[in-house]
Amino acid sequence: MQRSLITLFRAKSCYDLNKYCAVLAKEFPFANQLNSMARQAAAERAWASIQRFYDNCKGKVDGKKGFPQFQKDCRSVEYKTSGWALSDDRKSIAFTDKKGIGRLKLKGTRDLGFYQPDQIKRVRLVKRADGYYVQFCIAVDRTEILPATGNTIGLDVGLKSFYTDSNGLEVENPKFYRAVEVKMKRAQRLVSRKVKVMGGGPAQCSSNRIKSRIKLGRIHLKISRQRKDHAIELARCVIQSNDLVAYEDLRVRNMVKNHCLAKSISDAGWYQFRVWLETFGRIFGRVTIAVNPAYTSQECSSCGVIVKKSLSTRTHACQCGCVLDRHHNAALNILTKAINTTGHVGISVLDCWSGDPPSTVNASGDIPSTPSGANLKGQGASLRKESPRL
Repeated sequence: MQRSLITLFRAKSCYDLNKYCAVLAKEFPFANQLNSMARQAAAERAWASIQRFYDNCKGKVDGKKGFPQFQKDCRSVEYKTSGWALSDDRKSIAFTDKKGIGRLKLKGTRDLGFYQPDQIKRVRLVKRADGYYVQFCIAVDRTEILPATGNTIGLDVGLKSFYTDSNGLEVENPKFYRAVEVKMKRAQRLVSRKVKVMGGGPAQCSSNRIKSRIKLGRIHLKISRQRKDHAIELARCVIQSNDLVAYEDLRVRNMVKNHCLAKSISDAGWYQFRVWLETFGRIFGRVTIAVNPAYTSQECSSCGVIVKKSLSTRTHACQCGCVLDRHHNAALNILTKAINTTGHVGISVLDCWSGDPPSTVNASGDIPSTPSGANLKGQGASLRKESPRL
């Protein structure tokens, strides 16, 4: 195994790792049992980790660079175009490599008969806390045409309410993690104490501890699914109701460094909500714009004067007579910045209403608030710029 590790880090490209998979298959029986394309898929994931580390080093990313580490417990295997076969009725799938998985019955609401066999590019077998799942990667161009609504909206996310839009509407923050935090802590205590130590030797995993781990894993899995469903439902509703959606270009990874708010920020799931906004924006032909959140809570949406306030100040009161909730005021500023951004890149609001995709929107369907090639260091990186202390 020592020679394998050295060769892995001497590889100059992903193709070198793919070629070395054949060598590993001859040396190790467990690698020989796996399909050749499944081995290549694992090599591609390893190379993606190595390449990300090099990119972070070259880009001088702050903090840890993400040095590649070997995966201790792999819960998924990915096949490309071989090593699997769907049944004629598309109700079961058979894995034909030497691992002995055999035929599995598929349970779900997806109609695989709608897609052609050559559209399925990859199949992944995933182990979760409540069972095994088969994921299909399908090459399909999903687009839907919706009539123009003539509406534009700005969104300001928060912890008290999930988001507040420029119309003053507040959406409640469900706080899925907080709702079951007591139950989760108890399950974690059961996992911690179900360990056998016999004769002063190493700790052994008991059957009760395995059951406790599964129980804890199901709690985490339910929370993640609730958070995902909530993000999908809200994002789809917002995109279908508006032609232009503006939101904050937050760096959540930097914001969770604040240990006082890290748990609440992670529980909110802002980044996942943004991902689904951009995804549905591409599907329905809507324009999504990420703007710099700096001073959006401080600037008055009526006169533009900077009114300094701390995080504890929840109401924006300006000398011009404008009195609004701080999140409503920030949402109005976000929408104003987004419209100004579309004006700078040659997109008018009428172009956005027509449903035609603008030529300056990048591949993700998102119009960035920073020009191409500009330094992103510090952009939306902390809460201090949005709400500096007095």
